[in-house]
Amino acid sequence: MSDPNDQKATVGAPIPIAPPAAGDTENQTPAAGTGVGHIIRKWKREDLLKRGSLGLRCIALLFSLLAFIIMASNKHGDWKDFDRYEEYRYVLAIAILSTLYTGLQVMRQVHELSTSKEAFSRQNLALLEFFGDQLMAYLLLSAASSAVPLTNKMRENNDNIFTDSSASAISMEFIAFLALAVSAMIAGYKLSNQTYI
Repeated sequence: MSDPNDQKATVGAPIPIAPPAAGDTENQTPAAGTGVGHIIRKWKREDLLKRGSLGLRCIALLFSLLAFIIMASNKHGDWKDFDRYEEYRYVLAIAILSTLYTGLQVMRQVHELSTSKEAFSRQNLALLEFFGDQLMAYLLLSAASSAVPLTNKMRENNDNIFTDSSASAISMEFIAFLALAVSAMIAGYKLSNQTYI
């Protein structure tokens, strides 16, 4: 004689399917955004960001160095000496600071890319890059914009090698500002994607 409870269980009730065993890798469905392809894309994106920020800092280093050299050599006697004007001394000082900052950052990044060892933790490095790039970019823009009115006023009366050199140093600082501003945006993106676990 059969048990009535067994008949009720088999008449129309679905048969439960057991979840795959922990060792059964063929029948498991991957979660969204996981897998080898996702990891490789993430590595490629991180590598592209590292190389992009290195390239931008190299550009900023080059143009900061050019602004420093051009302004420091802008001495032509009498009123045509850059150190007689505080705006031009400010341009020179910020060009020196920017050259030092971007030079150190470029050396650090080249070292990290060549040895695959990070000098700082990722979180501290992201903060340093973000705030350092922003601060230096603002200083470059401030120095360039403070010297523009003086240069324009001088060029109205005398357009000579002194004013041309001053204008070119200001232009170099503005290009360095643009490179560091984009680098700061990349650093901000890296900072926003940090995991704080």
